[in-house]
Order: sequence, then C-alpha cells, then structure tokens
Amino acid sequence: MHSQPQNNYLRGVSMILMSAFCFACMNICIRLSGNLPSIQKSFFRNLVAALFAGIIILKNYGRPQPVSLYIPKEARTALILRCVFGTAGILCNFYAVDHLLVADASILNKLSPFFAVIFSYFLLKEKIRPIQAACIFSAFCGCLFIVKPGFHNAALLPALIGVCGGLGAGIAYTMVRKLGTMKIQGPVIVFYFSLFSCLFVTPWMILDFAPMTPGQTLTLLLTGLFAAGGQFAITAAYTCAPAKKISIFDYSQIIFAAILGFALFGELPDKYSFIGYALVITASLMMFLYNCRKEEP
Repeated sequence: MHSQPQNNYLRGVSMILMSAFCFACMNICIRLSGNLPSIQKSFFRNLVAALFAGIIILKNYGRPQPVSLYIPKEARTALILRCVFGTAGILCNFYAVDHLLVADASILNKLSPFFAVIFSYFLLKEKIRPIQAACIFSAFCGCLFIVKPGFHNAALLPALIGVCGGLGAGIAYTMVRKLGTMKIQGPVIVFYFSLFSCLFVTPWMILDFAPMTPGQTLTLLLTGLFAAGGQFAITAAYTCAPAKKISIFDYSQIIFAAILGFALFGELPDKYSFIGYALVITASLMMFLYNCRKEEP
C-alpha cells in the first residue's frame, strides 16, 4: 500500500501534467487571438480564473468546511509575494513573446521550474539531491534542443525581461508551495492572484484597449479558461509536493505544444526537437523512478 507522501507525490505529478497541457492550449489560443496588446491578453487570462475561483469559493460557503477567504497574518506576506511576482512573470512573458522570437521567449519562460527549485532551497530549506539536480539540468538541456534559441538575434532588454518573467514565475510557484504548507486552499490562492492581476492591469488596458472581433473575444475567453485550468492544476500540484520533486514535469508543456502545433498549424519538429523530447522524457522518468523508490515504506 502506498504511503501518504507517495500518494501526494503522484497527485502532484498528475496535476502538473494537467497544468502543462492547459498552458500549452492557452499559448495556442494566445497565438490564435491575433495582434492585440499584451496587457489586454493578460487581463482576459486572469479574469476567467478569478471568476472560476470565486464560484468555487461561493459554492462551498455554506458547507461544514467552507473555503474561507481569510488569510492568517503569517501567510499574508507569502500571498502578496505570490501575487506580485506571479503578475510580473505573466507581464514579462507576454512582453518577451511580443518582442522576441517565440522560441527565445519560450525557453526564457521555461526557466521558471528551475528558479522554483532554487528558491525552494533558499526560502523553504528543501534539499536538492544530486540526481534531482542532474535530472533538472538534463530537462533544461532538452528544452534548449527543442526551442533552439538564437540569443544573438534577440535584443538585450527584451531578453532580460524574459529572464525576469521566468524568475518571477519561479518565486511565485515557491510561494504557492509555502502557502500550501500553511493549509491555504488552492481556490483562495488562485482567486487572490487572479483578482490582483486583473486590477493591476486594468488602468493600462483602458488606456490601450483595442477593439476585438467576436472570434478574438471567444479566443481570449478560451485563453482564460485554459489559464484557469492550468492555474488550478499547478496550484494543486505545488501544494501536494515540493518543487524539487515535480517541477521537472512542467517541461512536458513543450511536448504538448509540439503536438498541438502539428495538429493545428502543421508544424513538424526537426531532429533537434526529437533529441530534446528524448532528454525531457528520460529526465522525467528518472525523476519519477527515483522519487517512487525513495518514498517506498
């Protein structure tokens, strides 16, 4: 029989894989939405998530164990950091996508799990085993093979902003893990983060609002829907298990994106991409086997 830590780990893995798939679908929808301001896309990305989280909280209001919006004093700093750095990560990532090659922006955004493990070590005192570090490095190398970034073609400022996006997301996910250890429920974390992000970008969106066609509106709503699914799933993942055990599986988003890109746009990966897929899958499998063996009773 599996131990409770093992069950939490398996749930964390399944949740982060679901999150990766949702975020891959979100990126496809962002591409399909056309030439709209990044701030506007960011607003819709978080609006739907805030509404879903609010509905879940209201639905559980009258139950014996309701989802409470109250945040204990000791958890407020972590929640504020999650909101601030998560919003910064989104805005930096959208800026990078708009000003860099998509491949460059993708690899910079995929630095977030790497940063999450680093900050989990420094902020949460979660140790990193050598084999775990090796798996993360292997997956990161695989990510480079897949997206084949050409940093010599990238402007310095957008590239630095893209790195800041990965850094912001990494800190945000570390705070999600910390809030999970404080028993703060996932829908509450998603609600506060999404609401904060919407309110933060609203003034800029009003000043730079671009008219949308019905198709673009629907696509952005789908963007928000997939973002909500991804946000709920990744919040559940990092509240179930430490970043050092599951963040490796977030790289599966690249594989999902490649499959969707081929199905919708006819994009066929080259040999370097397949080398990258092999590295990512091998690293994920090694991490999975290592943690399963380590958690055996």
